[in-house]
Amino acid sequence: MSNTVAVTGAFGYTGKYIARRLLAQGQEVITLTGRPERGLAEFAGKIRAVPFNFDQPERLRASLQGVRVLYNTYWVRFDHGSTTFDAAVRNTRTLIRAAKEAGVERMVHVSITNPSSDSRLPYFRGKALLEQSLRESGLSYAILRPTVIYGLEDILINNIAWLLRRFPVFAVPGSGEYRLQPVYVEDMADLAVRAGAARENTVIDAVGPDIFSFNQLLDLVAESVGSRALRLRLPAGLALNLSRVVGVLLGDVVLTRDEVAGLSAGLLVSRDAPTGQTRLADWLRANREQVGLRYASELRRHYK
Repeated sequence: MSNTVAVTGAFGYTGKYIARRLLAQGQEVITLTGRPERGLAEFAGKIRAVPFNFDQPERLRASLQGVRVLYNTYWVRFDHGSTTFDAAVRNTRTLIRAAKEAGVERMVHVSITNPSSDSRLPYFRGKALLEQSLRESGLSYAILRPTVIYGLEDILINNIAWLLRRFPVFAVPGSGEYRLQPVYVEDMADLAVRAGAARENTVIDAVGPDIFSFNQLLDLVAESVGSRALRLRLPAGLALNLSRVVGVLLGDVVLTRDEVAGLSAGLLVSRDAPTGQTRLADWLRANREQVGLRYASELRRHYK
């Protein structure tokens, strides 16, 4: 049996944590990435990087020869130039076909809670379409459906902490009473690796033990970083416009309309029992000196 596994985006966020665990198990890890030259110092000499080659399926298929399990974290957060949700769906379908043709035994695919092919939100609709494609592929699969994945480099909670540390005012879109159920990135990685070692086809909501309103989440983060920022509850459109101003200053996209819509619709909460064990309050308490010290830029991470 092959001991080689592949992780898309091992130099990124979630993929990095998955790759660490696989290496610790003694597995040979390769990564498929859009930026093979980027690398990470901790993986130097340990992980071989190959380009995605979505536009050259035969080369993508060759990259996956001998791979036993493929862990797929590839996706996009928003449309940016030629990088769009539609392109991400096409590319992932190409990846699934290449994996099947290369003889990959199993695919662990990162989706999202409450996906729906009827959703008006392209993030949730695209994830639903890809779940269907994977089910129909004939590959053995585990589909993981996380909500918000948090950790020191995450885009949401870390950046909320960064804003609360530096600005005297924080704009809350709408009432702030919409709920979310964040999951710790280490718990998410543990779940992914366990799912890769299993055999049965499965769909699992990857969620933490606590459900918060957005206002409660802000209370926790503000307390952890010692922020006294005034919170202004604003109409969603106005809050988004303010986030765009901050985004211009930072050279990033801070928040999108679809993200606010997904939060407001309760799509980041699971009906299932929690799979993660780490409580956000405990993690914030243990990391209060570090969380939010650095802004995590989506554009810098993936495009610059």
